[in-house]
Amino acid sequence: MTSPAMTVLRSDVSAAPAPRPAHDLGLLVLRLAVGLTMAAHGSQKLFGWFGGPGLDGTGQFFTMSGYPAGKAMAVVAGLTETFGGLGLALGLLTPLAGAAVLGTMVNALAVKWGGGFFAPKGIEYELLLTVAAAALTLTGPGRWAVDRLLPGLRRERAAYGVAAVALGVIVAFVVLLLRK
Repeated sequence: MTSPAMTVLRSDVSAAPAPRPAHDLGLLVLRLAVGLTMAAHGSQKLFGWFGGPGLDGTGQFFTMSGYPAGKAMAVVAGLTETFGGLGLALGLLTPLAGAAVLGTMVNALAVKWGGGFFAPKGIEYELLLTVAAAALTLTGPGRWAVDRLLPGLRRERAAYGVAAVALGVIVAFVVLLLRK
């Protein structure tokens, strides 16, 4: 005969999701690709690395694109892309990192809108990064991430993801309202 305590214990164990290594590996690959791409893109803005224009060139681009205080916007975009990208790559504070990348990419979509879908003037690249950031924000980073060590982020993952996507979109639209 099984005691009620053993029944509860057994049901808790059987209710735990089974590890899915392929799922976690896929999320790791996606996080690394999107995160490191965004971090490199941000470092182009901040430091001129990887053939980027640096703060002065990026600031001029932001001014030409209708943003006020172009150089300040370049710093904000560069920091957001760099740290948001590194956060995604590490799986560190993934909802906020994803929101940062998502918000930046919504602005990039708005700037390039009207050039068609396909490169070089289209939005396909920006759209892909936007959707990938949203997907990572909603699903979480997987088990192979720093977030796994943060107990608060393991619970309520869906709620944090939805809130972070909303935050990223709202902040992006507020920034777009500043644009002429």
